[in-house]
Amino acid sequence: MMDLPCVRWHEHVAQKWAGLDPELQEQFTYLREIDDVFKYALGLTTQDDVDFVQSISAEHSVQKDSDEAAKCRERGNSSFKTRNYTEAALHYSQGICFAPQSSEQLSLCYANRSAALCHLQDYQECLDDIDRALRNGYPSHLLHKLQDRRTLCLERLFVKAKEDDHSPASKNHEGPGRVKAPSVGPLTFGICPQAVVGSSVEKGRHLVAVERIVAGQEILADRPYSCVLIPGMEEVKGKGGRQGTGREVFGTECRRCHRCLAETLNPVPCEGCSYSRYCSTGCQQEAWEEHHRWECPLGADLMVMGVMSQLALRVTLKAGLKDIQMAREPIRGEQKKSVLSLVHHDSSDSKQSHQPDSSVLYYGDSYMSVFHLLHHMNQHSPRLCFLYAVTAATLYLKLSGTGPPPASWSRSKPSAAGIQSEHEPDEEGGDADWSSEQLGSAVLRHILQLRCNAQAIVTLQDTGAANSPVQSSREIRIATAIFPTLSLLNHSCCPNTSLMFSTGTSADPCGSDVSADAGENVAEHKHEARGVTVTVRAAKVITPGQEILHCYGPHSSRMVTQERQRLLHDQYYFLCRCEACSVQQEDEEEGVEDGGQQWPGAGGGPQESGLLCCKCKGLLKRSGDKREIMFLCSRSSCGHGMSSSEVSRRLQEIRVDLEKAVELMERERPGDWKNAASHLECSAVAIGSQYGEDSIELGRQLFKLAQLHFNGGARASALSVIPKARRLLCLHCGPHCHELQELKAMEDCLRG
Repeated sequence: MMDLPCVRWHEHVAQKWAGLDPELQEQFTYLREIDDVFKYALGLTTQDDVDFVQSISAEHSVQKDSDEAAKCRERGNSSFKTRNYTEAALHYSQGICFAPQSSEQLSLCYANRSAALCHLQDYQECLDDIDRALRNGYPSHLLHKLQDRRTLCLERLFVKAKEDDHSPASKNHEGPGRVKAPSVGPLTFGICPQAVVGSSVEKGRHLVAVERIVAGQEILADRPYSCVLIPGMEEVKGKGGRQGTGREVFGTECRRCHRCLAETLNPVPCEGCSYSRYCSTGCQQEAWEEHHRWECPLGADLMVMGVMSQLALRVTLKAGLKDIQMAREPIRGEQKKSVLSLVHHDSSDSKQSHQPDSSVLYYGDSYMSVFHLLHHMNQHSPRLCFLYAVTAATLYLKLSGTGPPPASWSRSKPSAAGIQSEHEPDEEGGDADWSSEQLGSAVLRHILQLRCNAQAIVTLQDTGAANSPVQSSREIRIATAIFPTLSLLNHSCCPNTSLMFSTGTSADPCGSDVSADAGENVAEHKHEARGVTVTVRAAKVITPGQEILHCYGPHSSRMVTQERQRLLHDQYYFLCRCEACSVQQEDEEEGVEDGGQQWPGAGGGPQESGLLCCKCKGLLKRSGDKREIMFLCSRSSCGHGMSSSEVSRRLQEIRVDLEKAVELMERERPGDWKNAASHLECSAVAIGSQYGEDSIELGRQLFKLAQLHFNGGARASALSVIPKARRLLCLHCGPHCHELQELKAMEDCLRG
């Protein structure tokens, strides 16, 4: 499933556009209101289009299937025999999702998964699966297996409870195969008191510091209004036993809750389809009430339509007709006062006296904030607008056949007393139906908005061997979301913030901080949240009056200015003139090349290369013309120079050092750890030069280096690196990240 509709649907709609009479194309092109665009597309969408979606989605069936469940169970048995219990549990979970309700296959898959969980020391989860197997008709002649396993689990839990009573430090201990469950504690979120929401014609809504914000301080914590998990391949490492001969890969959809994105080995399946699954019955029920009761009948159709279309639909379903109608109403009276109370303008701001524009006001985390995000419809090409409009119209027609919406969706005049209405109990029936084209229009609006306002949710995935003493990881995208408060932040190619996502369970995102000031009143608007959150921290000191910015993707340390500006303009429709672009523009226009190569770096002044002198560690500066580029040390006491070809050769050596370090780390022999540390030290210099000495990239590299020194017995080297890694990880990830806990454990061990 990609962000945009699948290729076959894309081609189908493109042919539909090409087949339109030129006059109809011209009429569509000149439409300026989203309602008009949707109605026009709805009039052109036929049953043939709906049938075509059905024919494509047949290739991605999400129906229950006993035969497929049996195959998954057999694959799980094979993994179980090789003692790869994690892989086995995931295969059995696949079988559970495919198995029809109350079928023998369902009971067998639950029973087999309980065995894998028992070996992973997930005893309570094992007991839960035993109960599920029994409720679904587990064969009577095999009951003795479950009875013996139940007895074993109860004994182990009793022993563990006694150990916990005598060892308070072990109360939070988890078995080696355990996957954390969602936190039951409340998470507060909002904007810190040192920042306010401002608005201007040029920047729209944005966040500005009104007091000094120290590096590492939490600026805001937000939860998504809605999100959609993205299927993707994740390699599975064996835990609790020997690794199988071949490594299996499972999609993100198999390993994570489809609501809170928490990792889980024992998901609760949707009773209607084989695709959706959840970490708990709580997440299952919440998803059902909010959106899945309508998504489930659509099944694989949503995969054909793409992630953005599904997210747009999910936002619309969550809001409901009442909130959509309210968002469409002009701001007036009490609503205006309520909205303005959320926007912290300085009292000297003359704009306060003007009539507020709904597109530049901040509505907290309500649907109003999402609805009034800019959609840039007039910036999209007519062909792309037509694709989005026909997609929304087809979804609208499909949705009309899924059954009636809740009675609380009945059209009614919204009250002007508040911003967001409270939903009544969702009882189906009454006079509610899907006849209001406002719902379809809202889906189209959100599809258009998401092109510029969607946020990728990323997390670190382990890439090293199972139970490796040295952590190796890579960043992967697991979901796409819309964050009401995060969307306030504008872009910079060299931002003054860093983002950290948490899924399922996490510490309070507005908890203790490196600054004493940051722990006080986090925001005027506090809410309780579980599941997915994003925390924005200051990556450097932000002074009063400075805008708070984050990077939309193209970063000055990874990409040259022209390429960044092109990508940003193509997707977000603005020409970036941030500080990094302004500083680097002149230099890059001079054509700093070496066989066509440009040099993106940490970048400061126009001639800075982001590279350090190999003799004195001073900053190298570029000089010369396009024909002969030289890199000269900026320190007059050194004066060392290098040609561009020499720089290229040194960079290649650093790449080789990094590859050797990774190879040696995977062998996990003490001698190799020392050699790997030597190679990693060389690559850390390059990473610091490219990404900056305060970057998270350097922090993760230093964390890995500390692990290598620790495992290699290099006490002094480890104690030297640990504080540097700790500072950077705390700056970007906060004081509660698990890497900091590991660094503390290493330091305590080394200091005796």
